[in-house]
Amino acid sequence: MRGNLKETTDYILRFLLGKPNAGYADFIGYTADEKKFSDYKIVIIPSEFFDENVFGTPRSLPELPLQSWRETPLLFGASKEEQMGETLIIHADIIASTFFLISRYEETVSRYERDAHGRFPGKKSLPFRAGFLHRPIVDEYGKSLRELLKKAGLDSTEPDESFQKIYLTHDADLIAHYRNLRGVGGALSRVFKNPYQAVKALQTCFFGLKHDPWYTFPWLFELAKELKNVKSESEIEVIVFIKSGGGEMMPDKPLHNIFDKDFGKLFNLCRRNSVKIGLHPSYLAGEKTELIVKEKSILDKAFKQNTVYSRNHFLRNREPEDFQALLDAGLTDDFTMTYADVAGFRLGTCKAVNWINPKSLEVTKLILHSTVIMDSTLSDVRYMNLSADSAFSFSKKMIDEVKKHNGELVLLWHNTAVEKNNGLYHRDLYSWIINYLKQPF
Repeated sequence: MRGNLKETTDYILRFLLGKPNAGYADFIGYTADEKKFSDYKIVIIPSEFFDENVFGTPRSLPELPLQSWRETPLLFGASKEEQMGETLIIHADIIASTFFLISRYEETVSRYERDAHGRFPGKKSLPFRAGFLHRPIVDEYGKSLRELLKKAGLDSTEPDESFQKIYLTHDADLIAHYRNLRGVGGALSRVFKNPYQAVKALQTCFFGLKHDPWYTFPWLFELAKELKNVKSESEIEVIVFIKSGGGEMMPDKPLHNIFDKDFGKLFNLCRRNSVKIGLHPSYLAGEKTELIVKEKSILDKAFKQNTVYSRNHFLRNREPEDFQALLDAGLTDDFTMTYADVAGFRLGTCKAVNWINPKSLEVTKLILHSTVIMDSTLSDVRYMNLSADSAFSFSKKMIDEVKKHNGELVLLWHNTAVEKNNGLYHRDLYSWIINYLKQPF
């Protein structure tokens, strides 16, 4: 671990400063050695977090209530600042605080804090318990650090208050409801209770996939096209995550064949609309990570591409095995980082960040993208249980936070959630959000 510590702290410092200011990292020291203070404009005093007898133990977890540094919650160190000669000494250990969040270190130490699906619950996380999950405090640290550089006479720059990139993502757990006899039979048996579904089942059965209520991709892609036309200056990418494996565990059922004609139609639709395809590692792969390589190979063959994006089915993720398995499989970008039970900034940042192995401190090439809002998180009675108006109000606040910090906005809407007449508000909410994004930044 010690061999990677310098590489890790250097990466974090440059991440906090941002690419245009990365060169100023040489003016900032991370040391408690007073003999070296005069070498820097700013010195950040390390807390005991990375000490060998502390790191990886329960002693390394922050204690509540937290202190604040420049009005931002501080996980380690103290809010004290002092001037020594021409050097500003910061006792707030924003390096360890950032590492704790962007590496998901907490999930490694609290290894057995899991829900029924093996996920780390958002409401058990430090950001939620400390009340800052809705704030990208790592980005706030960066802003404060850049302000201090300016005071020290260095010409650091602030990013524009705009989106670095917008990702509209969709997990296609199932692409159709009534493309088999079992589904059609079930709908017909409920014809008097729900005649609309019975009609859709017959239309789908006899006239094709485009009539299926879950095949909402044309509508989703049209909204994306409208947003791109209005915001031509913005980089907007649409991704559909496809599950190609699983089968032994109930959450992976019903099984589907991604080589059949229905998936062929979806793949062609994606190509026509410049939509990327990502891997949705199965629920089973969340337990047996060695399956990720096989599932990627199947998807690569079906879509005739080299898949590089991923998001775990059910957001089932364990540190560090899952991310290491993604790296080993040749995947480059992961979008799993959001909590199922509460929306927010799981990584403490709204910017893409290299995954740092929380055990070895190795800075890897895997890029993590923090998914800010997921449809079911907002509405599910087990989770946030928000009304449509409250969900929209919350979503706007999160979107504004991302824009303020020049971050990436990653949305997750399932194709099944936006079918018509399903009793949910997600179709309307998604339209409202897209229209909100169309407004002048």
